[in-house]
Amino acid sequence: MGGVGSADGADGTRSVVDEAAPGPGPDRRGAVVAALMLAMALAALDATIVSTAVPQIVGDLGGFSLFSWLFSGYLLAVTVTLPVYGKLSDTFGRKPVLVVGAALFLLGSLLCALAWNMAALIAFRVLQGLGGGALQGTVQTLAADLYPLEERPRIQARLSTVWAVSAIAGPGLGGVLAAYADWRWIFLINLPVGALALWLIVRHLHEPPREKSPRGTGGTRPRIDWAGALAVFACGGVLLTALVQGGVAWPWLSAPSLALFAAGLVLLAAVVVIERRAAEPIIPGWVWRRRTIAAVNLALGALGVLMVAPTVFLPTYAQSVLGLAPVAAGFVLSVWTLSWPVSAALSQHVYRRIGFRDTAMLGIGTAALLLFAFPFLPYPGQAWQPALLMLLLLGGALGLFQLPLIVGVQSTVGWSERGTATASVLFCRQTGQTVGAAAFGAIANGVLAARLGGTGGTAAGDLDSVTRALDPGTAGEPVRRAVADAVHAVYLGAAGAAALAFLVLLLVAPRRFPVLPD
Repeated sequence: MGGVGSADGADGTRSVVDEAAPGPGPDRRGAVVAALMLAMALAALDATIVSTAVPQIVGDLGGFSLFSWLFSGYLLAVTVTLPVYGKLSDTFGRKPVLVVGAALFLLGSLLCALAWNMAALIAFRVLQGLGGGALQGTVQTLAADLYPLEERPRIQARLSTVWAVSAIAGPGLGGVLAAYADWRWIFLINLPVGALALWLIVRHLHEPPREKSPRGTGGTRPRIDWAGALAVFACGGVLLTALVQGGVAWPWLSAPSLALFAAGLVLLAAVVVIERRAAEPIIPGWVWRRRTIAAVNLALGALGVLMVAPTVFLPTYAQSVLGLAPVAAGFVLSVWTLSWPVSAALSQHVYRRIGFRDTAMLGIGTAALLLFAFPFLPYPGQAWQPALLMLLLLGGALGLFQLPLIVGVQSTVGWSERGTATASVLFCRQTGQTVGAAAFGAIANGVLAARLGGTGGTAAGDLDSVTRALDPGTAGEPVRRAVADAVHAVYLGAAGAAALAFLVLLLVAPRRFPVLPD
């Protein structure tokens, strides 16, 4: 298969003999896939469905100063639990982790619907996130367990399509429920969907009992690295809080930011010490010692950074610069999520010829050129111009980039390491998005402050404050120019992140991924 070769110790760190991959037989696989798609839809919807109901939630519960934590709290919980659930799924199997995660998610949804004030709602959103971390990582891992290498792009493309459709439909569905029913239905709607997914998993997913621990410790009972899990959770929570709230709740160089970053570094050192001593570490060292996985981790972290540009800043550009209504601006954004899964489904025909790494380099190289070209679009331009870049080009390029890397990494490890490897790359992508949001927000605010004569903390220098005050098409020319310059600067930063991912794959990743036999 061109650059997709079989492993014979190419990484030099593990045996080439793959364990038997437990999973349901062909007659049960369809039901399990349906459950995975429902679980993926829950995770994707919950990331976006709340956004359009914020006014109704705040009007009912109060706590306007805290509402951003409805999103930040969920994001933090999902991100920091990904590596923990990945290791647990390798130790105890996918089914128990997925069942516990789905149960936590449904419990959190029910409690969110019963919340009596904003603090309670935020706490229950965090509980939802604790379940959402299990859903995201374990669904991707089970998709690789169920299908051999040749068929994995098909199931991954299905999951990508579910994610794309759910992400697009989420804000609209949330707005409809908030306007015509009650915002609490945003969370109650999760219960029947999640219950069906949970029933399908319990009924149809059967894994053989594991007779010995994953690292072959002679059949002894697996030991859980609770100290490592707690340290990873604390470290990730502190550092991501510093990134999410820095420049928003307090200035970057203020005492809270410096204290959080200092505490995060201390906790990071503690994680390294604890994990090096643990018999069954939550984040094992081989995740970073193997060139293939380390390169993919870094590359997908850069993907998380660059995705902030189109997902966060393009709607602002469409409304403030192009003068589009919110629905039309949303369409400009959504078109890239439609071409992404199509390109991902077709990527197997490319990587079978030229390999995982070269296919990903082709995709991210094209994406870097497109992101770099965005600032050179005519001003103010027509809506079809950014839509063309998003629909036909950028989404397709990133589909060629992400899926071959995920499938490639999953194919280089055995069953007992696949959950950890999958969670590792998803964790890096999520962390990249958090870093990108913080970095690009600072860049956009700085450009706006310079163009409009404000400071980074004034309303004139804050992108959200400026765009919320505008009706589509009625902005003054200086403000339109300032917003265009700010978004252009963000896109140049995204192009730099894409170029970094290209260099990582070129210099770090092996040309032929050491694929294990199915």
